[in-house]
Order: sequence, then C-alpha cells, then structure tokens
Amino acid sequence: MYKFSKNQSLAQFQEFINNVYGLADDRLFSLPDLLSNQQRFTMRALKGIRKDDRKKLKYNLLIAFSWLMAVANRFHINLEAQLWRRFPMLCSYCGKRPCACKKIRPKKRVKVIVRRSLKPKTLAAFQGMFRQIYPPDSRTLADAGVHLAEETGEASEMVHVFLGEHKWKQFGRVGEELADYTSCLFGVANSAKIDIAWELEKIYHRNCHVCHEAPCVCGFSFVAGFKS
Repeated sequence: MYKFSKNQSLAQFQEFINNVYGLADDRLFSLPDLLSNQQRFTMRALKGIRKDDRKKLKYNLLIAFSWLMAVANRFHINLEAQLWRRFPMLCSYCGKRPCACKKIRPKKRVKVIVRRSLKPKTLAAFQGMFRQIYPPDSRTLADAGVHLAEETGEASEMVHVFLGEHKWKQFGRVGEELADYTSCLFGVANSAKIDIAWELEKIYHRNCHVCHEAPCVCGFSFVAGFKS
C-alpha cells in the first residue's frame, strides 16, 4: 500500500504519484492527455475562486497538482530540484524575499545565488517558502488565481513547443514552466489558507484516492467523465 504523509518531501509526493498512477498513465494517457487533465482540474479550481466555493477550489487544486506530477514523471523531470533551482528562497525574477517586482519593476531576471543549506526539506516547507517570497496579504485570492491561469497557459505552450521541435533548450524551458506553475499553485493555496501537504495526506491515505488500488485501475473513460 502507498500513502503520502504531510511530513514527506515534494520528491516523495512525485514518487507516490508514479507508484500509484505511473502504470495506468503510461498505458492509457498520452502526454497531451496528462496535460489536458492538469489544465482541466486547474480551471475547475479557478472556478471555485469565482464562485467562492473553497471546497471546490481545494479539491481541484490538489488533483491538478497530482496531474502536474504525472506530466513531470513522463518527462523524467525532478520537480523538487527544478523548483529549488528556479526559486532558491528568492523570487525567480527580482531575486528578493519577499518579492519586490512591483516596486523595482525589473526588466529581466536577475542571477540568484543558490544556497543549498536553505532548501526546504518537506512539501509543507516549500509551501512555507513561497509564503515568504510572495506574502498572501500582498494580493487578493483572485489575483493569485489569474497568475495561476497565466502559468497554466505558459506551461502548456512550452510543452507543445518542445513536442513540435524536440530541442534540448526547449526541454529546459519545460522544467522552468512546470516550476513556475507550481509556485503559483502554492500561491493560490496560501491565499486560500489551504495546507497542501495536510490535504494530500487526507486524500492519499491509501493508494488512489478514488479506487484505492495501486496501481490505479480507474479507466480512461471514467477519468475523462469524472466530476468534482
């Protein structure tokens, strides 16, 4: 039996998703299928913001995060390593903590120093890191949602660009865009006061959150028609 604990790392959550869903994902879902589901549940989460339905927002945000892990697994991208490289306890653009982009308006990304000793050890700590970099009281939940929607589109675009031309430079950009999406997902969670690690522990206490099997036995048609 596989389960995720709130004290585990981001890398361990990615491994959990691979252990439970990897076989079914490889057999039933193309990469565009995985990406489509990540987008679908992200949009449902954003609908939860618009309708002021925190339950809908929370559940769909968790499932979108899970599909993102499936995308990263298909690419063999270590999302935790990519996220830390992109956000080493600092804003990836202005290089400040908290972010000062609105104040200094940088025209290009600054080079940041990666200090390994500061790297968060758990998924919860990564969420806490983004709470420091992008304080939730500095913007509304709706604004955080708009940013997540923007990064959803950019991640999708970069994946399709890579699939069209298959250049290594584009593959590097895919990892960066997945990291940017993750940072915005944590931003929405922080604005909505959602403890991602704790909520993941609750739904992933026994294998797949729906069929409770490992590997997951939920069929393609069932997943495509799944309502939340």
